[in-house]
Amino acid sequence: MDRHPTYEDLYRAFRWNVPDRYNMAYDVCDRHASDSDKIAFIGESGTDVWRMTFREVQRRANKLANLFNAIGLVRGDRVMLLLSQDPWTAIAHIACWKAGLVSSPASILFAADAIAYRLETASARVVITDLANLPKVAEARKTAHSVERVYLIDGAGPDAHSLEEELEKASDRFTNIDTAADDPAFINFTSGTTGKPKGAVQGHRSILGHMPGVELPLDSFPQPGDLMWSPADWSWLAGLMDALMPAWYHGVPVLLYRAARFDPEQACAIMGRHGVRTSLLTPTMLRLMRQVRDPWGRHGVRLRAVISGGESVGKELHEWGAEALRAPINEAFGQTECNLVLGSSATVMPVKYGSIGRAIPGHVAAIVDDSGEPLPSGTLGNLAFKSPDPVMMLGYWNNPEATRDKYANGWLITGDLAICDEDGYFWFQSRADDVITSAGYRIGPAEIEDALTHHPAVVMAAAIGVPDPMRTERIKAFVVLAEGRTPCETLAEEIRDFVRGTLALHEAPSEIEFVASLPMTTTGKILRRELREAERAKRAR
Repeated sequence: MDRHPTYEDLYRAFRWNVPDRYNMAYDVCDRHASDSDKIAFIGESGTDVWRMTFREVQRRANKLANLFNAIGLVRGDRVMLLLSQDPWTAIAHIACWKAGLVSSPASILFAADAIAYRLETASARVVITDLANLPKVAEARKTAHSVERVYLIDGAGPDAHSLEEELEKASDRFTNIDTAADDPAFINFTSGTTGKPKGAVQGHRSILGHMPGVELPLDSFPQPGDLMWSPADWSWLAGLMDALMPAWYHGVPVLLYRAARFDPEQACAIMGRHGVRTSLLTPTMLRLMRQVRDPWGRHGVRLRAVISGGESVGKELHEWGAEALRAPINEAFGQTECNLVLGSSATVMPVKYGSIGRAIPGHVAAIVDDSGEPLPSGTLGNLAFKSPDPVMMLGYWNNPEATRDKYANGWLITGDLAICDEDGYFWFQSRADDVITSAGYRIGPAEIEDALTHHPAVVMAAAIGVPDPMRTERIKAFVVLAEGRTPCETLAEEIRDFVRGTLALHEAPSEIEFVASLPMTTTGKILRRELREAERAKRAR
């Protein structure tokens, strides 16, 4: 009987095969379209279940690529996709890659200011969105002057064209642009953990770099009968490159369903109804699903493997998954600049509860000091990954200084502090850059503080994460008011609403404390560390 491979076997045997010339639209779409019956999407419209084949995805993507050419877009131009989970989101990405353009996903949770910032930074020429988000785009265009055309997937509006109507005249045949593996394919913006969000540029090779980090935690993905689903929005790297595109790389169909809010009962029902076998679910989602009684018996949930990350899963969730879902919950770690580089798989390695995993085959991880020198096991230091690596960003868009600062001695420095034990398991300790982790989102305090200080009543502000049993952390803001303004709950709610209207909903502080001053360094930087320590001491009392 053949011995099941161990983690050590897989890591030693792994070799990258990244060709010099490569366009990932071929691997995630075109090569599957030769089979006219091969399903790409499964979705629901009311009580009806619909399906879309890879051939139909290819045909629409070809039409859109031809439209891009017809309006004068050229290789390297940027296209913002302000969309949620919708077939057109995936189709538009593929069309961009086919035409040698750079797609830039943006969350529909963003307000106009955040959209304008990303449009300006990327100098996007085209926006594809829907009627619901058109007012925000119209507002953003007042300052983002690079935008020449807006297309809507569900109609037409003021200064916006109907995508469906525009595509009627386009050919459904298109020859993919000959791109290098290192040519830019998409820009994902960081969470803004150190200053304003930066646009991390990924090359066409990115899909190849992502695959081991999906295949290992999803227990030798794909397996016969696999169907992928995740509530993670495709405007975030996790939804796009941890679920959607890796599934399509292997020709695995993807269930398309995302509610406005995550409903655990609804999630279990839809997984059971469609026979979902693999999923990406954050620990917050899993904690909510623990409230669902008997998902196996009542809803027919038959998951084969779950990948989770963004925060620690913990022993209790692992044990619940094994009992209630009858499937392993394997962890994965990454960031916008270098995704899916650590992970675990219960089938090939022992589980160490609380660890964020070991280096995924193909990637080299270490704990290094600030100069990029590796540190001994058991030593606290910077979690880092060896460059070059096909999953690493090409760099920050138009920001060579920030790109340079991200590396030390050939290592990409994540900004997270961790420890590596003698067995090669990594243990997250703290966030060197004050990032807040809430419900799977990594949120930078700088963008929140900037939004807070734009309110006329606010002179100065600081944002930190405080412990929350369900979301890991929630956002707390410390606010210094302008002279003559009186602290009260009405003003706090007004400030919260102001931030909600400027940033994404999940970036608005749930708690606001009015203070007379903030702890500062001699150079004028806010000492968030002192705020966190004071908050911990207060809660301990």
